[in-house]
Amino acid sequence: MAEGYADLHCHLLPGVDDGAKGPDEALEMARALVDLGYSAAAPSPHARGEYAPRPAQEAALEALRESLAAHALPLQLHANAEHFFFEEGFLEQVASGTVRKVGGGRCVLVEAPYTAPLPTLTDLVFRMNLKGCTPLIAHPERCMEFERPGRARAAVDAGALLQLDVGALTGRYGRTAEKLARQFLEDGLYAVAATDLHGPVGARDWVGRSHAALRKCVGDAAAQRLLGHNPHALLRGDGLDG
Repeated sequence: MAEGYADLHCHLLPGVDDGAKGPDEALEMARALVDLGYSAAAPSPHARGEYAPRPAQEAALEALRESLAAHALPLQLHANAEHFFFEEGFLEQVASGTVRKVGGGRCVLVEAPYTAPLPTLTDLVFRMNLKGCTPLIAHPERCMEFERPGRARAAVDAGALLQLDVGALTGRYGRTAEKLARQFLEDGLYAVAATDLHGPVGARDWVGRSHAALRKCVGDAAAQRLLGHNPHALLRGDGLDG
């Protein structure tokens, strides 16, 4: 039997950022993920000043774990957060070892600006690697910096991992994001694929269609690797074998 999927980028925790608005929404999102084949998720609340602070987010994770158990939903939850390269104090957390990582591994989920350049990208990747952190860059296909030819490859060569937002494959984020996502897939640049799920409405439909698009692009075996094998490996802190 194939290993279940693991979602390393979703906003499942209720009331802490722009994701699930409350416990009922969080449960419905979890049900959708289970129905779509996920056995694990690492909810990734925004680690930014305008959202709930870290202690509140960590408490929400524990509460959701208890709720899933009470409702017999077989979705294992792991620690995580979505950081921003330019957030005040982010690099200090990396340097001090207090930054939140993805599960039990060395990856740190981080996003680049959507509409601004990031000329220091490879330097940031290098600095994080020096401190024992591997940047897992969220949805590069949606970020301006990666529209520049060669930038995605440069980030990977510098030591970053790239995370595909599966919705990009169906045009959910526009034509440019779809084109880049398909190109990065063809070039073999993505390490994992994730949902970036923010709410339950239509989740089964659009995520299911996105999975189908991914399988059509790369085949069943590669899709399983991006959705299941590799995310689980990163959660454990294992290396990737392809």
